[in-house]
Order: sequence, then structure tokens, then C-alpha cells
Amino acid sequence: MIADHLEATPTVTLRMRGRPVLAKLESLQITGSFKIRGALAAIEAAHRDDPHGAVITSSAGNHGLGIAHASSILHVPATVVVPANASPVKVKKLRNYDIELIQFGSSYDEAQAHALELAAARSIRYISPFNDTNVIAGQATVFAEMLTQAPEIEHIVVPVGGGGLVSGVLLARANHGREDVRVTGVQPEASAAMYHVLQGSSMDQVRHRPTIADGLAGGGDDGAITNELVAAHRVPLVLVEEHFIRQGVREAAESNGLVLEGSAAAPYAAIVRSLVNDVDSRIGFIASGRNIAHQLLLELLAEPLD
Repeated sequence: MIADHLEATPTVTLRMRGRPVLAKLESLQITGSFKIRGALAAIEAAHRDDPHGAVITSSAGNHGLGIAHASSILHVPATVVVPANASPVKVKKLRNYDIELIQFGSSYDEAQAHALELAAARSIRYISPFNDTNVIAGQATVFAEMLTQAPEIEHIVVPVGGGGLVSGVLLARANHGREDVRVTGVQPEASAAMYHVLQGSSMDQVRHRPTIADGLAGGGDDGAITNELVAAHRVPLVLVEEHFIRQGVREAAESNGLVLEGSAAAPYAAIVRSLVNDVDSRIGFIASGRNIAHQLLLELLAEPLD
């Protein structure tokens, strides 16, 4: 179904400080990130269950763009709730769609709580950006394509927020009989909910600091299926400090001509800074999105590199 609406994104080989690294360029998606895949799968399922129903979601921005685009393709009314301080470039793009856009709260968690309240009040389906089996199935197509394009891959590094993408990677790995491929997740050190939850904390105990990796920031859901999958498969989670993520954006642009938002630069930075413990395998990462504010990009390009 997803292939009916989206072209496959390329997998290319980059030179990252002299090392060849495979990169799945989801930054080239029509909405600027991989999130359109899970959104299409979830909207299609919602439309199949209720052809006249509406949907609502919460998002830091990219999932909302995916829902907005998918709803326009499949003619499903949609409401997207984002924080009041969401990325300006993502909000600007959202305003181009015929959706109900609501900006609420100062964090993803507050936007999600408001969206869930509205879903209950309006009796419409809420689509989680990660804790949804249809969304996960849609995200699985990212790695399914990559395995076909680059079967030589031995280790994939994945940005992790709520865990929808890494769960999809695990699903695709199993479906293709490629359990030999190692999977490592990357989170911003400033906002790493899943990492701390899997260490025994509850979501309300996790503290978040600002990060340019806004698509990975904020909490998740206690008991989410993504938490269970990552724990069951013992996926290691690597934390990346904020200044490395910022430098990753600049280095990706200067060394490889890639425009990456902070969330996509997190795995890039983890690899070039050798935070992922693997110097011998054919390694790759998912360049998850490009939706970075122009002013922030200019600021990062002016910062020094170590």
C-alpha cells in the first residue's frame, strides 16, 4: 500500500571521517521525514475500519506532517496537535494542509495529553506517533527497502524517540530473516525517555532538557509496545551529547552535502564520534529527516567543529 503512494528513497555510501557508511536517505521523503510511512499505514487502517471517520494525533512535527499528507491522499479528516514551541519550519509546512492544526502546551507530552482528551471528547481515533501497530508496520518499510538496496549491511544505527522506527526495523529484520544485522538505537542525552525507562524509571520521573533533536525529545507511554520490543530484543541505546548532535548537522552538510535535522544527525554523530562500539562491520544509519529551521541551520553551520 505504501509503495502505491511513495517512491523508494535511496541508500547511498557516505565517507564519514574516512569510513564508508551506508545512509538510507529518508530525508528525501515528500514530507521531509520517514514518518509519512507509518502515517499512511495508520490512516489507511482507520479509513478501512470507518470510511467516514476522522483521526487525531499529537506530534513534535514530522508525524503530524505525515498524518496531514496521508489524510490528503486518502481523504480522511485529520486534527494535528503540536506543542506551541514546535519547530517553526514544521508548523509552516503543516499550515499548507487542509487539517485542523492545534498548538498546545510547551512539550510533546502536553500536546499528547490534549490530543487524547480531544479524541475521547469527539469519539475519534487517536493515532500515536509510535505506540501503534499500524504505524510500526509502516515504518518497517524503511529498513525493508534498505535491506534490498544494501544487503551487505551488518549493523544499522537508528534514531529513537518513542521507538516506532526502531520497532519497525526489528520487524523488517525478522520478516527478511536478517537477525544477523545488529541494531543500535541513539537518543539525545538531553531527552532520553526510553533509555531511562528501560533502566527502571517511570515516564514521569524522566527529566528533559532542550535539544535540537526535537523529533526524539519528550516522553513516551508507560507500557508502550515499543518499549517492550526494544527490551525483548536487547537493543542497546547510545546517548549523544547535545554539542555532538549540533556538530553532526554541520559535518553532514559540509562533508556529505546532506541537510539533516537534529534527530537525523544524532546517529550520524554517534558513528563519527565512535559512540557506537563497532569499527569493523559494514555499518549504516537512517537519515530520518531534513526539517530543520533555516535560522538554526545557519547558526549550526557557523559553529566550530572539534
